[in-house]
Amino acid sequence: MTTWLITGCSTGLGKSLAKAALEAGYNTVATARDVRSVQDLVSAHPDTALAVALDVTNKAQVESAVRRTEERFGSVDVLVNNAGYGYRAAVEEGDEKEVADLFATNFFGMVSMIKGVLPGMRARRSGTILNVSSIAGRLAAPGSGYYSATKFAVEGMSDALRKEVAPLGIRVTILEPGAFRTDFAGRSLHQARTNIADYTSTAGPRRKENDKTHGTQPGDPERAAQAIIKLVADSTVPARLLLGSDAVKIVGGELDTQRREIDAWKDVSISTDFPSGA
Repeated sequence: MTTWLITGCSTGLGKSLAKAALEAGYNTVATARDVRSVQDLVSAHPDTALAVALDVTNKAQVESAVRRTEERFGSVDVLVNNAGYGYRAAVEEGDEKEVADLFATNFFGMVSMIKGVLPGMRARRSGTILNVSSIAGRLAAPGSGYYSATKFAVEGMSDALRKEVAPLGIRVTILEPGAFRTDFAGRSLHQARTNIADYTSTAGPRRKENDKTHGTQPGDPERAAQAIIKLVADSTVPARLLLGSDAVKIVGGELDTQRREIDAWKDVSISTDFPSGA
C-alpha cells in the first residue's frame, strides 16, 4: 500500500490532504509541531494513520519522522512538503532573524525532508515528491518579498531536483496554490515589527491588520486535496500545478507580461553578444 508522509498537517491544506489520503485508503503519516493537532486522524484511522511530532527545522525530528514511517509502513512513497508560513514586510523593514527563521522553515526544512526520503526512494527506484510553493514563487507582491524569496528558492531547487531524480524513477512536482481558505492569512501569517511610513501605500495594504482576505479566499482546501490525490495516482505528473482559478489568472498574466518585456527589450539583450564570426 502507498504511504504518504505529509508535513504541516495541523490545519489547512496539510490537514485536508492527510484526511483525503486516509479516506482514499493510503497509509498516511501526519506531522505537526504539536502532535495533538493530528491525533484525531489516528483515532479515525488507527490502522493506516500515524501521528508524528515534527518541526522541519529540527534535523533530529526530521530523521525520526522518516525512520518511524519506514518502521511502521515500510517506505515513504509520497512526500508532501507542506509545512511553512507567510511573512509580510517591506524589504527594508525585514528583521534578519525573522527572515532567517522563515528560510529555515520554508526552504531548508523542505530540503532536509527531501534528503531524508531520497535514499529510500533511490533504492526502490520510485517515489513522488510534492513541494508546496505558491503563486508567490512566480511573482512577488509589495510586502511579500521575503516570502516570495523562499518560494523562488523552492522552485529553483525543485526544478533541478526533478531533472536529477527523473532517471531514478522519482517524480517531483511543484504545487502553486493561490489564496485558499486556511489559516495562512490568519494565525500562520507573521510580519515585521518595524513599520516605515514611506511604505504605507505599497507594503502597507498587505500588513496583517489591513489584510481583509482571511476567510474570504476562493480556494477550497478539501477540493485541492482531492486534486492532489488524483495527481499522484496518475501515471504522469506536471513540473508545476497551479491550484485555484486566481492562481491561473494571476500567474498567466505575469507570464504574459514577462513575455512582452522580453520581446520589447530583445534587441538590447542580443546586442551584448560578440559580433558574428568574432
